[in-house]
Amino acid sequence: MTSRDIVQRAIHFERPRRLPVEMGSLGVNDTAGLPVKRAESFVPRVEGEDEWGCVWAQTDTPNMGQVKGHPLENVRALDTHPVPDYTDDSRYENCEAALQKAETAGTYIKAGIFMVLFERMHTLHGFENTLIDLYCDRHAMEALADRIADVHITLVREVARRFPGRVHGWGMTDDWGTQQAAFISIDFWMDFFYPRYKRIFDAMHEAGCDVWVHSCGKINEIIEGFIAAGVNVVNLQQPRALGIEEIGRRYRGRIAFSSLSDIQATLPTGDRRQIEADTEALMTLWASPQGGFVFSDYGDGRAIGIPDDSVKPDMYDAFSRWSERVYGEALPRIRQAVGV
Repeated sequence: MTSRDIVQRAIHFERPRRLPVEMGSLGVNDTAGLPVKRAESFVPRVEGEDEWGCVWAQTDTPNMGQVKGHPLENVRALDTHPVPDYTDDSRYENCEAALQKAETAGTYIKAGIFMVLFERMHTLHGFENTLIDLYCDRHAMEALADRIADVHITLVREVARRFPGRVHGWGMTDDWGTQQAAFISIDFWMDFFYPRYKRIFDAMHEAGCDVWVHSCGKINEIIEGFIAAGVNVVNLQQPRALGIEEIGRRYRGRIAFSSLSDIQATLPTGDRRQIEADTEALMTLWASPQGGFVFSDYGDGRAIGIPDDSVKPDMYDAFSRWSERVYGEALPRIRQAVGV
């Protein structure tokens, strides 16, 4: 059974022989990315500008940074605002070699979209402006959301056309919650966002791909919307904030989870007993003997304050023991030293 088989069996509840793993910091990964790159013709006008015209800045805190320049503060200027062109051949120059390497290794291959819808809306228009205008200028916000969805559907179809049948999943980000609740009501989410997500996810499914969505915060209600829209895997890295028992009770067996020991409440403490407790809770309340769980990494250990290099290997060992207990096989050996 290849890595691809293990991942697909877990996602579709078909009894994998072990827990699938995405732990690049430890040199163990059953998945590989498709390296679609920035168009060669793109030249940032200012430092930190991305292809959507959003300008990124960083503080002294070591992390990915945040958007400080929102190019569509006037959302009515959407018609003249440039968007990425995913038909540009230069974007795909590195893909064939990466695909061949992953195919030789039997790896599950994921393409990716950074900021698939809501996040891209508020990086373009500003967070406060976006929340206000969803209610006060809905027509303009519908046009913005549809433009973003159209661009990303073009990307999905370009990848499917250029590499038919060779990409197995699409991963994407859209953070939806605070520590207490989602930013908007589930009723509004279903009315406004669900149809646009479904268009994007339908294009992915039409290409024969699974849909993976990362979303931070307490998004307990929105997971229901993700399931309805066609998400196969939801990546939740703050399981204690959501409530491990509640999420398991509501969604176990209905969607696959990609997760790890809590990145806020557990990993920064370095407490091995707490790591063990998280692992047991996730493997008994979210995972099932049929599958439904991917053990995944949080790649930026310094940003979440992991205290030392032994924390992730200890967590890995805990999940490995549960993999053997539930599925019959331990995880592969760690292949490299971790840097927090």
